[in-house]
Amino acid sequence: MRRDPPSGVGFPAFPATRLSVLGALRSGDPQAIARSLHRLAEAYHRPAYKYLRVRWRRTPEDAEDLVQDFFAAAFERGWLERYEPTRARFRTFLRVCLDRQVQDHDKAQKRQKRGGGATALSLDFEGLEGELSADGPIATEDPDLYFEAEFKRGLFAAAVDGLRAECEAAGKRRHYEVFARYELREDDQPVSYASVAEELGISVHDVTNSLSFARRAFRRIVLEVLRELTSDEDDFRAEARGLLGLEL
Repeated sequence: MRRDPPSGVGFPAFPATRLSVLGALRSGDPQAIARSLHRLAEAYHRPAYKYLRVRWRRTPEDAEDLVQDFFAAAFERGWLERYEPTRARFRTFLRVCLDRQVQDHDKAQKRQKRGGGATALSLDFEGLEGELSADGPIATEDPDLYFEAEFKRGLFAAAVDGLRAECEAAGKRRHYEVFARYELREDDQPVSYASVAEELGISVHDVTNSLSFARRAFRRIVLEVLRELTSDEDDFRAEARGLLGLEL
């Protein structure tokens, strides 16, 4: 899937209704903290894993273990609860913590063991390894830019998955199929409303309506996820501006 938002998808302001997982880290509620850390692992394991593979030249097995260990240690030691939004972006803070973990791991010359009975998270490392193979050579001179690009890629992938699930649950599978065929094509073949209509055996009018619906749902989902992963309104607006080029 492309790394940039699908063409024609605008991102209007979204109301602050969802509790930020970063805010929940400071709630003092162990269950809320555990849920937040699990959500952060889901959102950030992609850039963390690929960063370790590309920047630190770790094997797939070592990178997977380091990511699992990192989020387990974050829960056990409260690393991420120390994040201060006024000092740095969360992604930068998380990447620096990850770098420190790798350096500590290397100094000890042995893999950190997951303590406290921590359970390994269910994360798709195999799929990420496939992406690395398909991506080919990657420049990583700027760690923050690479980490941000992979976070952005994961953000849009999660939004596409959410759109698919919503459309299927609402009996609007055709809306997703139109969106996928028009917005998510990997080839360079020209695409038009007419070609999508012919491909799916529907009218151009149906394509127009389905695409409009799917675009609105997609941008809502993207902003929901982005708001969930930011600490406050200013952070949300800064991320929307930096990642999506939006002025909300």
